[in-house]
Amino acid sequence: MALNPFRAAPRVPFVAATVAPVGSIDPCRIYGSIYLETDPVRRSYCFATVYLEPEEAFADLLVYKEDNKLFADKAGFWYQTPTRDFADYMLYVTDNRALADFYIHYTDSRSFAGCRKQ
Repeated sequence: MALNPFRAAPRVPFVAATVAPVGSIDPCRIYGSIYLETDPVRRSYCFATVYLEPEEAFADLLVYKEDNKLFADKAGFWYQTPTRDFADYMLYVTDNRALADFYIHYTDSRSFAGCRKQ
């Protein structure tokens, strides 16, 4: 019936196309068990690319290393897994700041961990 030349084409209501926002990855949504990948061959399998910022002032995310996976439940609280199979996120660590999606800095204080307000 769709190819019938004598019948009028059915009317389709206008539907606006939904477009996903284009931009960088939000570091404030990353928490839980994390595996840090350093092998450049496996970079394409990682969720994001991070740079370990030596200065706290320039970091996008202050990270506190948790000893227990259950306490890594907010942004900035990471439990680093020894294997990539059990990780919630795999992140590639680069030494080139320009190639990173966001910058992290490890903090010793639990109360300072989290996202920086922008």
